[in-house]
Amino acid sequence: MIIIGLSNSRNLAKKVAQKLKVKYSRLDSQFFPDGEVYLRFKDSVRGKKVVLIQSMQPKTNDALIEMLFASATAKDLGAKKVILVAPYLNYMRQDKRFKPGECISNEIVAKFIDDYVDQVMVVDPHLHRDKSLSVFFKIKSTKLTANPLIAKYIKKNIKNPLLIGPDWESYKWARATAEMIGAESVILKKKRYSGRRVKVYFGEKIDVKGKNAVLVDDMISTGGTLLRTIEHLKKLGLKKFTAIAVHGVFSEGALQKLQKVGTKVITVNTIENPTAKLDISPIIAEALKQKGL
Repeated sequence: MIIIGLSNSRNLAKKVAQKLKVKYSRLDSQFFPDGEVYLRFKDSVRGKKVVLIQSMQPKTNDALIEMLFASATAKDLGAKKVILVAPYLNYMRQDKRFKPGECISNEIVAKFIDDYVDQVMVVDPHLHRDKSLSVFFKIKSTKLTANPLIAKYIKKNIKNPLLIGPDWESYKWARATAEMIGAESVILKKKRYSGRRVKVYFGEKIDVKGKNAVLVDDMISTGGTLLRTIEHLKKLGLKKFTAIAVHGVFSEGALQKLQKVGTKVITVNTIENPTAKLDISPIIAEALKQKGL
């Protein structure tokens, strides 16, 4: 086996290779002046099981093309098997045609991956209605989760936590994490007026006295829902907040906005950024080991 780190996940790929005690190789990836991608494998992949590790953030479209080119090239160079580990997989949210004429992007991306990859592993995919990756992929697919990392961090670092899911989807993460450490969890109701305008509120009276608010979600993108949640919690008397998520996308200055209102932000290193303090590499390495890869 050879572990190859693509542009967005080189540090993570090195850690996975070290834990598995297998060879790590860096893909030479550059951009021509016109924006086209140039790729070159540094080591021979002929006859080998090749594990490509690539998060699809930042520069999501460039990252996707780089991964597809790398997968196709590895096959062309004689790789025995190509396994994609996507710590963050993009285009998962659009899973149906909400309005006439819309592109169902997650189906298209899944088809591309099916064509060039033999097996795929994804960390906490942002799925809505469907629970399993097998709905999208024809190839073998494995869903990994960073929930144990988040639970361990909260148990070690935060006293008397109240885990809060800003909406139903995030509450699944908050509840699962709370159950691991025996903590209390609560859901906020959300009314969305647009992609950026959201109203949140508790559906019942909540006792927050003496609690440390921990907002848990799988992903922080614009941070709009979290910011509305924090505004509401401040009205209830809470002053300190910790937001913990798997994927720190942080578009439109979300991280700076959250920090400005006194929020400590912690994420997993599925996407490399200053808040990525929780290391997913042991979970990825163990999954690869269990699959006999």
